[in-house]
Amino acid sequence: MNIDDDLEKLLNNLPFFIYQHLNNYSNKEKLIEIVLDLGRRPEARFTTGPEYLSQKVISWQDIDYVTKRISKFSGENRAGIERTLHRISCIRNRQFLINGLTCRVGRAIFGTISVIRDLLESGNSILILGKPGVGKTTIIREIARVLSDEMEKRVIIIDTSNEIAGDSDVPHNGIGRARRMQVPKTELQYKIMFEAIENHMPQVIIIDEIGTELEALAARTIAEKGVQLVGTTHGNCLENLIKNPSLSDLIGGIQYVTISDEEAKRRGTQKSILERKSYPAFQLAIEVNNLSSWTIHENVENSVDLILRGNFNISQTRTIKNNEKLIINYKNLQKNFLIKNSRFLNREMISIHRNWFDANKIKNLRSSTLKKTTLIIYPYSLSKNLIREILTKFGTKIIITTQIKQATLIIGLKKHLRQNFRLKNLANKRNIPIYTINQRSIYQIMRLLQFFIA
Repeated sequence: MNIDDDLEKLLNNLPFFIYQHLNNYSNKEKLIEIVLDLGRRPEARFTTGPEYLSQKVISWQDIDYVTKRISKFSGENRAGIERTLHRISCIRNRQFLINGLTCRVGRAIFGTISVIRDLLESGNSILILGKPGVGKTTIIREIARVLSDEMEKRVIIIDTSNEIAGDSDVPHNGIGRARRMQVPKTELQYKIMFEAIENHMPQVIIIDEIGTELEALAARTIAEKGVQLVGTTHGNCLENLIKNPSLSDLIGGIQYVTISDEEAKRRGTQKSILERKSYPAFQLAIEVNNLSSWTIHENVENSVDLILRGNFNISQTRTIKNNEKLIINYKNLQKNFLIKNSRFLNREMISIHRNWFDANKIKNLRSSTLKKTTLIIYPYSLSKNLIREILTKFGTKIIITTQIKQATLIIGLKKHLRQNFRLKNLANKRNIPIYTINQRSIYQIMRLLQFFIA
């Protein structure tokens, strides 16, 4: 990875005693921000931890020295330095005088998105989740450069606080050939999003920090026009977004629905349940744990449905090691969800499945390392043509057997299996799980088997 931080331009705007200390510091590349608070010692925050920069405390003159050398503060109390990505935020007292500064180091890190390069090439809209400071803005800046320079797409950045392309009329070269639209006031961000789509014909729109219901609605409208979206929002995981009423529209919206008694009994839930209202504006979601560890939801629609139903959800994790080797694996299945609410399980079979689950410790399911496993299936009341089609779809990943004792899985028609007590008892003794389907459908069987085969 190559890093462009223009750190010298930030240090030149600080009081000399702070500049002198940091200029001689050996690990300047680990600097995150510098904190200057009136009457306190100046503090630098590194990735390794905080450190005081001087015994001298900050005075009014020190704060005034910095504020006069940078651009004017916006209504959000943020300012920048020309042609850089650095951000200076201020704290004001009750008389609106500045008595504290946070000088955040802005870096353009080239190569940081090699982890998700294949996802960009898919053309799907991508939502990036993560807590503040985890590096979401750095990621979308590099995404803008890759999409515009390397994939030659028409990219428009909605730069609300000038963090993506810097505090200047000329955008920072970290965004490549992408164009940047500045937002005069934060509350007008959703209007600039519409203006971009109406006036400039973009193929991709990039939005940082989607935070209001109007912005979520604008993102949804843009997605429906066929434009690829790349956006960020605060939240540690997809489940946090589902619980946020202002932003849930990004992943399809949530509503309460009432289901029939029979359906509630089949699902093992109450009659009033939560369901997704419509298609999500973003097809992919990425949870950024840190710059070297990412959790990927390859199908947001499917992930949201499974979370709302309490079913197990397999999410992909990608990690870059120190030798820049990429490791892809999968999170463990959630045992309680799998047993309580699996849509493929007949209520009569839950005890059988629980025994099998405890005995096998998910050795036949998709493991956290995606280890390939051959499933041995005993089909019950399924036609030969249907079995042939299953074998055609999955090849050597499954084996069809006529001997129950050899099977690791039994699949059959629900109405027939319900009446075969002998088969159920035999499966119970051998701890073989039984899964039922409502009708003889290759689609239903494929949806079931996709959770078992890596």
